[in-house]
Formats: sequence, structure tokens, C-alpha cells
Amino acid sequence: MTPSNKRGLLAWCLYDWANSAFPTVITTFVFAAYFTKAVAADAVAGTELWGYAMSLSALCVALLSPVFGAVADHAGRRKPWIAFFTLICIGASMMLFGTRPQPSDILWALLWVAIANFGFETAMVFYNAMLPDIVVHSRLGRLSGWGWGLGYLGGLACLVVALVFFVQPETPLFGLDKETAQHVRATGPLVAAWMALFALPLFLWTPDTPRRDLSLAQATRRGLATLADTLRNIRQYRDIVRFLIARMIYTDGLNTLFAFGGIYAAGTFGMSFEDLIIFGIGMNVTAGLGAALFAWVDDRIGPKRTIIISVAALIVLGAIILVIQSVTLFWVVGLSLGIFVGPAQAASRSMMAHMAPPDLRTEMFGLYALSGKATAFLGPALLGFVAATFDSQRAGMATIVVFFAVGLGLLLTVPEAER
Repeated sequence: MTPSNKRGLLAWCLYDWANSAFPTVITTFVFAAYFTKAVAADAVAGTELWGYAMSLSALCVALLSPVFGAVADHAGRRKPWIAFFTLICIGASMMLFGTRPQPSDILWALLWVAIANFGFETAMVFYNAMLPDIVVHSRLGRLSGWGWGLGYLGGLACLVVALVFFVQPETPLFGLDKETAQHVRATGPLVAAWMALFALPLFLWTPDTPRRDLSLAQATRRGLATLADTLRNIRQYRDIVRFLIARMIYTDGLNTLFAFGGIYAAGTFGMSFEDLIIFGIGMNVTAGLGAALFAWVDDRIGPKRTIIISVAALIVLGAIILVIQSVTLFWVVGLSLGIFVGPAQAASRSMMAHMAPPDLRTEMFGLYALSGKATAFLGPALLGFVAATFDSQRAGMATIVVFFAVGLGLLLTVPEAER
């Protein structure tokens, strides 16, 4: 591999480092908590409104990403699409600074966070589709895992910057006013700057597919026709469909785990907010290391077997967490569980890269995005229903293990991807 090729691959991985700041700082740890505690009238109403906004954003991603992907396959180049949707995420994140700690700013915050999330998720469709074009197939798993692992660490690094320089100091950077929560609101521009800086190498150094001699209108017409043809003849891609359904189910389990893991830790094990932050950082570290280390495993034994190992481990460790009583054991098992979260996600991406037909690659990654969003409501809804029915957080969290088990069972019926 030439130095220029290595530079292009590193630049591709750096995009994961760049954009992971958004989900880590904005939608998981800092800004989401600020919205529910300081902007909304109360935490319950804030959580509900935040959930509605994110669900609507995810629905738009699910409906539009296959269309955009089909058009991009005919237009040729993918980096312009990544740039466009990344700029949407950057611009909307900047606007979050205007969210004052008062209920009158609820709509402002929800509008911009939904737009930013839409830009973040849609850019990932085209970014993922670049994977099989920039590296030989025998190293797809390695590059996907390295990128995913770097993403976890990038999100963590941005979170540390936010906490150390803005959120926690008595005198925040730039003398920001804590009375009006400027030190927390500044995480929006921080994430925007982080993404702009570290995404830039992708556009400078990573090679793109050639532009095709079609106007945008022509590419749109052909893309829509191709997507319609794909959906009409979906039986020709039954192995891909089966994989996407399996991924949809075990991803529901992962998403629900992320959404309710902190609630479970606080409610069942009495962990404080500070403990939850430390635990979340620890999970990011173990998930990133797991994704990077299993990258070689993916290329060695294949993405399907890597996913099977990861999801099976999640089932075992998840079952243990449901029965243990010790806080110390919860830390040990919970952080161990993180090791297998990253590989399940990274190997799923590489498996899609192996299975997607070259001429439909971006369209297929659009359907891949659809499979990650179409039933995102199901996991939280089922968990809440079971927890309320049995009046038990443990019973509710058990539904996550069921999602893992069903997804794994369906994955076993999918043929191994050709490598």
C-alpha cells in the first residue's frame, strides 16, 4: 500500500472521529441532559419532547436515504453528498448555542437538533458506501473496525474537551456566562468546529468514485427508477433483505440498551449522575477498543461470524446483568459488554459492503440506514410496557436480550458474505 493510499484510508477513518462528537456530546451526554433539565418545563416532558424530535428525524432518514442513495449511484461521486449533509449537521449544531434555559426555546432546540441529526445520519449513508471502493475486500473488516473504533474515541475526546473546558470549570473558556448556561450551550459550536476540522482530510485525501456524465435531474430520474425496480424485484436480494431484518432487530436491542442503560444503572444500582458519566466514558473506551481489535477477526473469519460472536456475547453478558445485585459486578460486566458493542456495529457495516451489488451500493446503504431506523420505536416501547406490566426495571431490560436473541437467530439463516 502506497503512502498516499494510507493517507486516504486514515482520512476516511478520521471522518468517524469527526462526526461521532455529535451523538456523544449532543444527543447522549451533555446537550440532551441540558434540554431535559434546564430548557423543558420538567424532565419528564423534556424527555418526551426530545424523543418525539429524534423519532421524527429518524423517520426522515429512513424514508429519504434510500432515495438519495439511488440518485448518488447514478451521479457517481459520493463526497459532495457527504459534504452537503455534514454541513447541514455543522450549521444546525451551531444554532444550538441560541437555546436559552427557558421553555420558550423548546421549539428552537428541537428544530435544530432534529435537523442536525438528519444531516449526521444521512451523511453516514454515503460515507459507509465509500468503504468497498477505497480498500480491497480482504481488508474491509479491518478498515470498518478501525473507523468505528476511532469514532468511539473521537466522541470521547470531544466529550472530555467539553467537560474540562466548558461544562465543569468555575470560569469556562472564553468567559462564557454560566447564569444563562452559555458554557453548556457552547457544546453546539464546539461539536460543529470539531466536525469541520477533522472531516476535512476526507475531502482532501480520500479518493472518490468518478463523476458520471449525467445532470442531477437525469441522475434523479434514473435513481428513482432503479430504486423502484429494486423494490419490485426485492426477491432477487433476499439474502440482503434477511440480513437487514436481522440487523434491524439486534440494532433495536443496541439502541434500546444505549437509551435505557443509564436509567437502569441509576434506578436499580443507585448510580449518581457523575458515576453515569464515568460509566458512559468507560463504555466508549471498551466499545472503541472492541471495534478496533475485532477488525482483524472480521477479516480473518468473516463479518457474519464476527457479528455472531458479538451478539452471542451480548446475550450472555446482558443476562448476567439482569440477575446480579452487586454494583461492582455491574461495572465489571457492563464494561465487558461494551467490548462486543463496537464489533457488532462495525462488522455489520463490513458485511453490507461485502453483500451490496457494486452498481447499487449507495442505494443498499440507504436501505441499511432504513433498517436501523424503521423500527427504532419498538425496543423502547416494548421495554416500557414490560417494565410497567411487571413493575420491574429488570423485567423491562430483559426485552433487550430477547431482541439480541431473535436477531441472532435470523442472522444464522443468512449465507456468509462472499469475501
